[in-house]
Amino acid sequence: MHMENTPKRRQSISLTSVADGLENMGAELLESLEEGRTPGNVSSPAEAGDSWTESRPEPFSRWRSLRPALRAQRFCQEHTQLFRWICASLLCTAFAAFLLTASLLDFQRALALFVLTCVGLTVLAHSLLKKLLGPRLLRCIEPLGHYRLGLWFERALALSAFLGLVLWLVLDTSRRPEQLVSFAGICVLVSLLFACSKHHRSVSWRTVSWGLGLQFALGVFVIRTEPGFIAFQWMGKQIQVFLSYTDAGSSFVFGEAMVKGVFAFQVLPIVVFFSCVMSVLYYVGLMQWVIQKISWLMRATMDTTATETLSVAGNIFVSQTEAPLLIQPYLADLTLSEIHAVMTGGYATIAGSLLGAYISFGIDAASLIAASVMAAPCALALSKLAYPEVAESKFKSAEGVKLTGGRDAQNLLEAASSGAAVSVQLVGNIGANLIAFLALLAFVNAALSWLGAMVGAQELSFQLICSYALRPVAFLMGVAWEDCPVVAELLGIKLFLNEFVAYQELSRYKQRRLAGVEEWVGGKKQWISVRAEILTTFALCGFANFSSIGIMLGGLTSMAPQRKSDFSRIVLRALCTGTCVSLANACVAGILYMPRGAVADCTALLNTTVSSSSFEVYQCCHEAFQSPSPEVSREALDVCCRFYNHTICA
Repeated sequence: MHMENTPKRRQSISLTSVADGLENMGAELLESLEEGRTPGNVSSPAEAGDSWTESRPEPFSRWRSLRPALRAQRFCQEHTQLFRWICASLLCTAFAAFLLTASLLDFQRALALFVLTCVGLTVLAHSLLKKLLGPRLLRCIEPLGHYRLGLWFERALALSAFLGLVLWLVLDTSRRPEQLVSFAGICVLVSLLFACSKHHRSVSWRTVSWGLGLQFALGVFVIRTEPGFIAFQWMGKQIQVFLSYTDAGSSFVFGEAMVKGVFAFQVLPIVVFFSCVMSVLYYVGLMQWVIQKISWLMRATMDTTATETLSVAGNIFVSQTEAPLLIQPYLADLTLSEIHAVMTGGYATIAGSLLGAYISFGIDAASLIAASVMAAPCALALSKLAYPEVAESKFKSAEGVKLTGGRDAQNLLEAASSGAAVSVQLVGNIGANLIAFLALLAFVNAALSWLGAMVGAQELSFQLICSYALRPVAFLMGVAWEDCPVVAELLGIKLFLNEFVAYQELSRYKQRRLAGVEEWVGGKKQWISVRAEILTTFALCGFANFSSIGIMLGGLTSMAPQRKSDFSRIVLRALCTGTCVSLANACVAGILYMPRGAVADCTALLNTTVSSSSFEVYQCCHEAFQSPSPEVSREALDVCCRFYNHTICA
């Protein structure tokens, strides 16, 4: 009997019964345990399941022992929000205690952390008040939003701004007349773009005036106000310190000697490090939040569309091909004016990863950061001047437009890894461009020198041609006439080659000035003034060069292939507009620039033992050679004669 029943029992169990009976019964068992029911009460769809439950009671004692763990899990799930509040409260309390202790020990050392904490608290308070009081404030402001009242308010504000600008120029330029040249430069650029505008009668002067006004206000805060100047100088120094950590990784990979002596191993790893950090910031959502706040300010004041404003705001931090990724789903529906604004924003700014490379050259970090931020509103303003909106945009309001991230990652480590991996292509492009363009420049100079020698102009070169062709542009920026040839050369290198080579050349001029080299050697200027350096830094800050046309077209066409003809039709106009944005940035810097720093005490400096030359030593020796003071001893003049040649030394 037993041998006969065994096959029958095996035949009654099939794959279907296992799948539908036992496994489903196990799932129901887990649900019953979470609900507090006993295993015997579990309903089974098959009789085999019931017989199995009755014949095997022992395993369920183990499930009973797991009830406290399941209850604990359920309790944690139900009170997740409470636990989050408790953890956040503990962390905030610990941070407050740490900040208080650091401030009591040394407030000056903890000042940066204190300021950052205040900024964070201000942002949190603004968000909280917006949620609680936002609708109520909107109801209070509604009566003030009448069309006629708003129109008169805008007119009064515009008139006040114009009169204030005129009064400020009259009072401020009386001490530094060269600022009027920079103001004339902005007027020339605006007039030129208006003359070449696609639709003259459709220009929105509100957008143009607000954009230039925001650019000027940012410039005043950064260059003229003491808090703004100190904040951006501090930010630049912190970025330099932050970038110095790249040496730890590059020294391990390439060796310390290679990192200190070879350009590629010294500068290009910074691009990798910065790209990795930017990817992490995108993953945690910080960059998206900053971009949204900047775009909201520009959209509210300049009345631009949400898509073009988001893209231009993103260009402050990312490159010309990464910023359009923020609005990739909407590229196919953009108007021609919006496409022009997106391209202009890409040409008028530089990527954050390259910002670190230029700072490593020795370029002034505060000027680079200010130039990149100031370029955003100016790019929108001049873009709408060169190519005004005549079509109806689908994205006039921010509703329905969602900011998308340029990089997708599942966790923080993947974000850091993908950011570093993406930068490899950028590093390769930079290295290839440097090799190709510098070699091409050497070839062009050799060919021009060969042709020039036939007519007695052996010194003919690409830089010489640019120094003559672009000298008026450099002068309109506000550069002193004696520095215009050098600045014009750098502008030509940036426009026809790329800004990387131009910044590298500018860093060489700056290093010679800081080293106290003679200003003129063999009829060639060795360095330019500090004012000319600052203005050139602003003018070179942008991707507007002919080599970027292919990069721009390739990036946008890959995102929206159906708009390829529109991209090709607008790209040259956008390139010219982006160039004008960088020049307008330099003009604003020329209007606002004023010398900072204490004047060196030449008498005390020259009467002490000087072991090496510097810019201060050169200035003091130059004054001593021009008009020898009785306070300057003969030994001090001997020190100057040791570094510099002059007739008085004979």
